[in-house]
Order: sequence, then C-alpha cells, then structure tokens
Amino acid sequence: MKRQKRDRLERAHSQGYKAGLAGRSKELCPYQQLESRSEWLGGWREAIDDRNMFKT
Repeated sequence: MKRQKRDRLERAHSQGYKAGLAGRSKELCPYQQLESRSEWLGGWREAIDDRNMFKT
C-alpha cells in the first residue's frame, strides 16, 4: 500500500476515534468512499468501546 493512501486511511481512523470519544453519532461520518468510511467507522467503534470500558 502506498504511504499516501495509508496516511489518508490512518487520518480517517483517527478522526473517527476522536468523534467517538466526543460522543458524536456515527451518522456524522464525513466520508463517502468505502475504504475511508470503513476506517472512520472502525475508529469510531474503537472509541465507543474505550468509553464504555472506562464507564464501568
């Protein structure tokens, strides 16, 4: 995978994680392309799991 492509996907994942930590809805995902959207949602889910882990 090219570095540029990986960086873009890593950024999408990071932005999704930040959105999840902030409690934003997954419906607010700004990406339309499948790869980027999947990465963003993956980060969002990871953050939601982390938030729930710290609540208990």
